[in-house]
Amino acid sequence: MSSHSTNKGSFAIVTGASSGIGLELARCCAASGFDLLIAADEPEIEAAAQELRNAGVQVSALEVDLSTMEGVDRLYAAAGGRPVDALLANAGRGLGHAFLDEDFMQARRVLDTNVTGTLYLLHKVGGEMRARNRGRILITGSIAGFTPGSFQAVYNGTKAFIDSFSFALRNELKESAVTVTCLMPGPTDTEFFERADMLDTKVGQGRKADPAKVAKIGFEAMLDGDGDVVAGWKNKLQAAVANITPSSILAEQHRKMAEPGSAKS
Repeated sequence: MSSHSTNKGSFAIVTGASSGIGLELARCCAASGFDLLIAADEPEIEAAAQELRNAGVQVSALEVDLSTMEGVDRLYAAAGGRPVDALLANAGRGLGHAFLDEDFMQARRVLDTNVTGTLYLLHKVGGEMRARNRGRILITGSIAGFTPGSFQAVYNGTKAFIDSFSFALRNELKESAVTVTCLMPGPTDTEFFERADMLDTKVGQGRKADPAKVAKIGFEAMLDGDGDVVAGWKNKLQAAVANITPSSILAEQHRKMAEPGSAKS
């Protein structure tokens, strides 16, 4: 699957591609021959584009806020009407602390980035894929979607939405040649916890997965057209246990991991 010629001349859009899983997904695409349009809400996206061009593919970069419909419109316009062969909808943000202690505008930005912006982009690009009857969609969900996330409540709620939505969209497209894959990582070694102000929590301090490995698993699942992939055996186990554990117990377990200061206890 890693041969350069596999997807030569194909075109992929990757969001949240300046670091972490998104950057690794973009690297997978470039190595496989995809031309790229990458986007993130920070200037580091330009350095990512420079690096990705070394793979010998065309790369354009856009610094844009994908929590807004205007931002998504700008990204869509930047594709210049080129048919999208693969959409890797990975942009997302987290937020730690108790819900009532959060700044609501920050909480809303998590909602707008993870849910509204993601869905709007999927609606635009997915509609075009369905009309052409070809295309691959990879949505970065999370195993966080299986668990009520005390002290990370909005984030986990958005991932529950995205995980659920991915399966529904996949089913709606099952008569077509458009595939939808949901990548569900566990805690991954990215800047997520720092940005979510969760470095003083157990989960923030704990062991995490390598984003390159997580991305490779997701990328290959997308190429194979798989429905969902949970990265890592520990996360598979956690997902299975979450399916049979009462929500109140899951919420209490999550509290022990994500409550501010829990890293000390």
